[in-house]
Amino acid sequence: MKSFKPYFAVIFTSTHTEDTKGYAEMANKMETLAKQQKGYIGIDSARNDSSTGLSAGVGITVSYWESMEAIKNWKANTEHLFAQQKGREQWYNWYNVKICQVEREYEFEKL
Repeated sequence: MKSFKPYFAVIFTSTHTEDTKGYAEMANKMETLAKQQKGYIGIDSARNDSSTGLSAGVGITVSYWESMEAIKNWKANTEHLFAQQKGREQWYNWYNVKICQVEREYEFEKL
């Protein structure tokens, strides 16, 4: 059994406005920047396509961090602050952020 150290997850759930011009580029830039931050572990992301009628285009991005300090540093990053402002002004109708500590994990993979 491999060793496990608890870590933190930031769960960002959102819906978009109709004006998503520049969003994909900024999302890619933020992912690249986050990967350079001390304490970054990884990221998972999914978004329902609103054209399918599923949940009006709800997106969920979960980023994983070694500590609360790493999360605070990422939130205060100047380029990330700009992206947050742009999101509120242009890209998001709504969003919710949850920060959780991961105490246990497991997975399944069909080979």
